Formats: sequence, structure tokens, C-alpha cells
Amino acid sequence: MSTTLPTEADLPSRLVERDQWVCWTATERDGKQTKIPVDPHTGRYASATDPETWASFEAAAEHATMNAQSGLGFVFTDDDPFVGVDLDDCRDVETGNGDLWAVSIVDRLDSYTEVSPSGTGYHVIIEGTLPDGGNRTGDLELYESARFFTMTGDQIAETADDVYERADALTQIHTEHFGASDHEQDTETESTSNGLDDDELRTKATSAANGEKFDRLYRGETSGYDSHSEADMALSSILAFWSGGDNAQVDRLFRESGLYRPKWDEVHFADGSTYGEKTIERAIRGTSEFYEPSTRTDHQQTESTENAQQATRAEPAPQVESPASRDEAHLERIATLTAELEAVATENERLQAELQAERTRRQKFEQRVEALTRDQTQQSNGSILDWFRR
Repeated sequence: MSTTLPTEADLPSRLVERDQWVCWTATERDGKQTKIPVDPHTGRYASATDPETWASFEAAAEHATMNAQSGLGFVFTDDDPFVGVDLDDCRDVETGNGDLWAVSIVDRLDSYTEVSPSGTGYHVIIEGTLPDGGNRTGDLELYESARFFTMTGDQIAETADDVYERADALTQIHTEHFGASDHEQDTETESTSNGLDDDELRTKATSAANGEKFDRLYRGETSGYDSHSEADMALSSILAFWSGGDNAQVDRLFRESGLYRPKWDEVHFADGSTYGEKTIERAIRGTSEFYEPSTRTDHQQTESTENAQQATRAEPAPQVESPASRDEAHLERIATLTAELEAVATENERLQAELQAERTRRQKFEQRVEALTRDQTQQSNGSILDWFRR
């Protein structure tokens, strides 16, 4: 895996000039290498949906150099015109030769292309708009927002030095590799039964009372869980609630999270189910209540009916709370109390960590004081001995 940091000269200026850079570090999960985005400002986990955790190229490069990070990453957003094309397991590290299907895509896009950190794939960045429908199939993935690319600056010879508009070529390639029927495409992109598309779901989950927990899990943090699998289940359960139990939406969003790993698609059960399929199934089955958008009943009536009501009553009828409204309020109260409990537990964990850190600092301070006292005593004893020797 490449560990050399790219310089400004290695990368297209259109990317370098944007404050959409993060660092990344490689970590091993279940025997697999995973790339975790890092906030150049704080050294903590970064999020591909939180601009506060991104920085300029210069700041990211400086942090990566000073803190021995594995590399730099560029975040794709809705506010930029870029699309990232990720081609995996298609390049021979020894010879540098690529598989024909991948080389064909690189040639047709004819835009900035570099070798991936592993050396076994390509990253192509173009200007365009990702067509509706799927964005991941086999070893081909397409992204235009809420993702980051690990950038190496190891440009493929004879490819473009800059990022170019390639909307037509992207549409043709998308049709060839994601050529679903109109019905299938509509199913892929439409809002689910709860009325939330993917972006809306992420926004609501992040801004909810337990949004901090969701954000940590979505960024790939597993702290506080005994295993990565427990963190997978926790995130799947939150997604199950907000998606209204929509299996496809849970799967789609989980794959875009920092917790996603190859194990998700591995067959782990005798019935042929993958680890991811079974995790989603259990998460949905274990979720007793699902998010439902608040609805307003249309109380407007015809003018004649309204006049008749005004003539037959002296005052408005009292508003009666429906059982459904009471149930919804009750569920919201439970959710609020649960979130508050989780917040207290999280704060307790933070305070415990700070206490332990303070104890460690104090222990080191006492050791330094003891060492200084010992040195001063030895120096004093040496001076006295020198006096007597004179």
C-alpha cells in the first residue's frame, strides 16, 4: 500500500483549491484493511457529511506529515461538480497492466486518473452528474457526494492532468453497467414508505436526540462496543427505525458508512444469507416501532358546511386528542428519554476517560518530580564530597 503523500503538483488544481480534504489512516478489521477518515484539525474521526471535519489541502498535508497519517483524501459533496469513479481489483501491481474493462473506462472518461493506494485499482475524477439508479456493481463504484477518495497523486501515464467534463461518457458507462429497467431505477431512487430519501434520513438521524451516536457509528467508530459486529447491529437498528424497516434503504446507507467492510457481503449462513443480509433482518425484526412522518388531516370543509356548523354551535368543540396522537407522543417521549439516558452514559464514559487521562498525567508528573529530586540530591551530595576532598 502506497504511503507517500501527494503534493500540490501531483494533483489537479481544481481539487487542491477546495477545502474538502481529510487525512486517512489504515486499520485492520477482521483481517481486512479499512481506511478511516481523520479530521486534520483535531486528529479525530472525520465525516464525509460534516464540513467542519474537512480542511484545506495545505492543512491536511501538514497534519498528515506531522502525525504520520497514511494519506490524504478528497471529499465529494453536492456543492462541487465532481464525480469519482472507483475501479477495484483491476490492475496488476507487478506489471502495472490493467484489465481490459477497466482500461476501457479510463480511456473513455479521459480525465484525471491515478493508481489507488493498494496499487490494484484506479481512481478517475470527472466533472458531471451521476445518473439515477445504482452506483455500485462488482468492482465499479461511482460517487458524487458523502464519500471521500484516498488520493495518491500517482497519475497514470498518458492520462489527463486535469479534471474534465465527461457527463455523456459517464451516462453511457452507467447505462452499460447499471442498465436497470425504468421500474428498477425508480425503486432505487424513490423515497421509501416513510417519505425519506437517503439524504433526508441521514439529516434526521444526525439531528435527532441520539444523533451523536448515529454520527459516530456512521463515521465508523466502534468505541463503546465489545465487537465490530455489535456496532454493525447498532447502526443497522438506527437505520431500520428511520427507514421504516426498508431493507434496501438500510443496506444502501450502511454500505456508505464507515462501518462497511467486505464481510458484509460474505455468506455466513447455511441458507445462503450474507452477514449483511442477516444483520439487517435481525435489526428490523428487533425494532418494535418505526419512524412515521407526522401527518395533518385536512379539516377544511365546504363553505356551506362551515356556515351550518357556525349556526348550530355557540362555541368551538373542544379538541380531542386521538389515540394515534397519544401513541405518537408516548413513543416520542420514550425515544427522548432513551436518548437522554444514552447521552448520560456517553458523558460518563467521557468523564471516566478524562479522569484516567488526568491520573496518567499526574503519575508522569510525580515521576518527573521524583527524578528531578533524585538528580538534585545526587548533585548536592557530589558537591559536598568535592568540598571534603579539597
